[in-house]
Amino acid sequence: MEYVYDYMFGVLSEYAKLLTYKPTKPPQAVELCTEGIACELKGLEKEFMLETLVKGPSLKAPCTMPPPFDPATLHSIVDARESAMKQVESWENQYWQHKNK
Repeated sequence: MEYVYDYMFGVLSEYAKLLTYKPTKPPQAVELCTEGIACELKGLEKEFMLETLVKGPSLKAPCTMPPPFDPATLHSIVDARESAMKQVESWENQYWQHKNK
């Protein structure tokens, strides 16, 4: 799992060498920016567009993992899950007992 990104980069790089398409810009093309799109909107649409506008790179990492659970917390989570599964199984058994009478 450690070298997944290196592998994917290598695969995509080799695949890119096979592509022959060369993008061209049409003469009538106009460059758009996000502010220009938001300026034409009105009301809530404009408010939401401006609210979600990215103004710069994030200062934090793209993916932050939560800290690992301590043994007591992990044990309580596992116990709660097992308890819930046993409860559902008992409900199923009760249902089928009443259904088969």
